[in-house]
Amino acid sequence: MSTANKISLRQDYDQHGFVIARNVIDAGLAVEMVDHIAWLSEKYPDVRPEMYHHNMLVHDPFIHRLVGDNRLLDIAEQFIGSDIALFAAHYIAKDPKKGRAVDWHQDGSYWPLKPMEVTTLWVAGTPSSVENGCMRVLPGTQNNKLFKRSEMVDVDRKKYVLEKGIHPNQIDESTAVDLELGAGDVSIHNPVIIHGSNANLSDQWRVGLTLRYIPTSTRVLKEDHVNILLRGKADVENIYAERPSYIAGEHMPFTGCEAWV
Repeated sequence: MSTANKISLRQDYDQHGFVIARNVIDAGLAVEMVDHIAWLSEKYPDVRPEMYHHNMLVHDPFIHRLVGDNRLLDIAEQFIGSDIALFAAHYIAKDPKKGRAVDWHQDGSYWPLKPMEVTTLWVAGTPSSVENGCMRVLPGTQNNKLFKRSEMVDVDRKKYVLEKGIHPNQIDESTAVDLELGAGDVSIHNPVIIHGSNANLSDQWRVGLTLRYIPTSTRVLKEDHVNILLRGKADVENIYAERPSYIAGEHMPFTGCEAWV
């Protein structure tokens, strides 16, 4: 990535609270993300595909390969520096006609991090469009206060992925921007920006993976939470996963999995 592009990404992010980087990962890796959703659905048949959380992913060799991809880490480094860990990964995959909405929220309301130095890379495994429930953001709200969960309202879990959302009186949807992405594109957003997404009413899957990267100087205030150390050195005593070994029949095969044995 050129120096000019790096500056542009950071300037847009600082001004608006989000930015889009196009064609970050290759088509083959994006397809493997979609394959991984199918594999996870067989492994966890009782879990909705919007709910493939970090605890299901943190010891998976394909996830380690993906989150440690230098193309993603080079982007993360622009926002959090050169010592990088992954705090959390979460697939929010919306199946056709049934994928649930995500109410307006701020990521930082949910995260036990001190300080709140973190940036999210939202990696598209399929096209993400208005029709299939792409992410929507309220530009500039990264400068707002961070709502506590106690200040948010309960929402219908049969319709929404998260259990809480910001009260509608606090939201001006007229300013919303739809983040439409192609497979392999990445959006980057601030932990305080208000965002959400609509339900998937289309006949196409929407597969996205949220990757919450932190500098290794950020402390995770959650007992026994396992992170992934990816670049540089660990500055504080967080818990880090060991590099998982690929086991045929136990893990999804992927390009280069032989190197993980």
